[in-house]
Amino acid sequence: MTGSSGSSHDAGKIFTVEADTTAGYWHHTPENTLPPPDMMGAYMRNRPVPGNQIAGRKAWIIGSGIAGLAAAFYLIRDGRMAGEDITILDTIDIEGGSLDGAGNPEEGYIIRGGREMNWNYDNLWDMFQDIQALELPEGYSVLDEYRLVNDNDPNFSKVRLMHRRGEIRDFSTLGLSRSQQWELIRLLLKRKEDLDDITIEQYFSAGFLETNFWYLWRSMFAFENWQSLLEMKLYMHRFLDALDGLKDMSALIFPKYNQYDSFVRPLVRHLQERGVKVQFDTRAYDLDMNVDGDARTVTAIRADIGGKDQTIAVGPNDVVFALTGSMTEGTAYGDMETAPVLQRGRHEPGEASDWTLWKNLAKKSPIFGKPEKFYGDTEKSMWESVTLTCKPSPFVDKLKELSVNDPYSGKTVTGGIITFTDSNWVLSFTCNRQPHFPEQPDDVLVVWVYALLMDKDGNHIKKPMPACTGREIIAELCYHLGIEDQLDAVVANTKARLALMPYITAMFMPRAAGDRPHVVPAGCTNLALMGQFVETSNDIIFTMDSSIRTARVGVYTLLGLRKQVPDISPVQYDIRTLLKAARALNNDEPFPGERLLHRLLDKTYFAHILPPLPDQESSIREKAESELAELFGAGGQAVGRVIDWLEKVRENLISRSKR
Repeated sequence: MTGSSGSSHDAGKIFTVEADTTAGYWHHTPENTLPPPDMMGAYMRNRPVPGNQIAGRKAWIIGSGIAGLAAAFYLIRDGRMAGEDITILDTIDIEGGSLDGAGNPEEGYIIRGGREMNWNYDNLWDMFQDIQALELPEGYSVLDEYRLVNDNDPNFSKVRLMHRRGEIRDFSTLGLSRSQQWELIRLLLKRKEDLDDITIEQYFSAGFLETNFWYLWRSMFAFENWQSLLEMKLYMHRFLDALDGLKDMSALIFPKYNQYDSFVRPLVRHLQERGVKVQFDTRAYDLDMNVDGDARTVTAIRADIGGKDQTIAVGPNDVVFALTGSMTEGTAYGDMETAPVLQRGRHEPGEASDWTLWKNLAKKSPIFGKPEKFYGDTEKSMWESVTLTCKPSPFVDKLKELSVNDPYSGKTVTGGIITFTDSNWVLSFTCNRQPHFPEQPDDVLVVWVYALLMDKDGNHIKKPMPACTGREIIAELCYHLGIEDQLDAVVANTKARLALMPYITAMFMPRAAGDRPHVVPAGCTNLALMGQFVETSNDIIFTMDSSIRTARVGVYTLLGLRKQVPDISPVQYDIRTLLKAARALNNDEPFPGERLLHRLLDKTYFAHILPPLPDQESSIREKAESELAELFGAGGQAVGRVIDWLEKVRENLISRSKR
């Protein structure tokens, strides 16, 4: 099958696999058999009949991160491919890619990142509702486990922002002025096509970048001021429904354990039970292709296998799924006494790199994008994380003060990251539910620390973070917590493992149309690209859900399956989401015109869609009149007449609803 990303041809008609809500106005017609492009629910759970013969076809998947594992899952569940016909190739010797989690209490645990999610990660839940949970009886899925944990232990944060060496900063509002609110609204209204290569700091005012909103946003999602404005816009749409939970993290849900044990282990077991093979110590660096006009067909995979160059033949009916780029490639590690040392150049990752495959594909045709836009400046894509393995100490005592529940209770601890707004590094830390690892001892806590700015000296340790040992980073953390005088007692009971990642936010680098390839580049007959560096219609990056989406689009397209991958959740178009987001952006005060809406809809069926007003009933009319005058500059009599008219409309609506 030949096609462009997300579409297949069937009897002269184009079936769109990757649905795009923004492509145009959708409405019912006799010819339109497909639901709206962002529709979710059971109707989208159909099991398609394979469009091409599956028996005898083989699949080669390059990369065992969540995208590669998801590709294998969908090949089996929806494509009906036999597991033994699927081979996953990976450079390292363990599945999971960037979704890691390892260690022990003696040497210290390490996690390079964690998973914070919300309920509308629809691709992730689509897959994990069919994956058996490891710690529940047969028939209960990872999704079931997730709901069990989060429904019985709601997430929220008691302390989100701190400053002045241990003082809690007021985070009760987003702290946006009216003009700063309009900066965000204008961004939401802008077309994606108009934001090529524009940075966040080029668009927003300097004052905006010092607001509560920006500290909450940048630390939660790991955005830098010099990164892509387009990506921030996509995040705003994706998480618009979460804005009213941004301050206290109540919009988030977290897994029971670390990302490896929560997701990778059950998914790998599922695939292995169905015969999927994983071949380690295999670095694929190029693909041989047969080019016939506009059609490109992969004929072989060139790889370094165990230190030797080898060629893996790809049959004409076989399919290839390849990860482009890597967030965690070239990670440098350190410990309590050693600072990490990068082995990567600032502008070039070198040939023995997970970027090499994409670089070689890009040399073949512009359809494969421009990888140098993403890997070409590590100083702007790099940050460092630290995993602390803690026994009781003054740090643990301080942690208890800042936590929702006792850290040893098994329930929500900090509820998400705590960020120091006056930290030169923009230092943050978090403690998720404990234990964070299944076999973790009862007296041990695992805490994750990270910072965004790698080129500035610390406030206490006069070095940039990458030049610091684990002990020095703990000292900086203790300084911001106001317990630096107890450092020796903290260090005596704490182990630190450091991870400096040169490409961890490379996918956020400013980009333009064509810099990222489509999942199935134009003309490719048997190749799909996956992961964080490929183009999707409206989805964001740096999430498990987006990686899984690319795998689904690739599988359905290459196998010719008549099944849609819906666009992102439609909540961004929901009037309820828009109303509560407007209230949140207005620092939880009624936004301009909100009281007028209350006067119109009060005591009607639609009254419940409006956020409750802080006003007494007797003052609502007066404040509505004031709002109207502010909005339109009308005289007192004119305002009164408009209010009277609204009252009549409301009464008419109420009377009609009673008939």
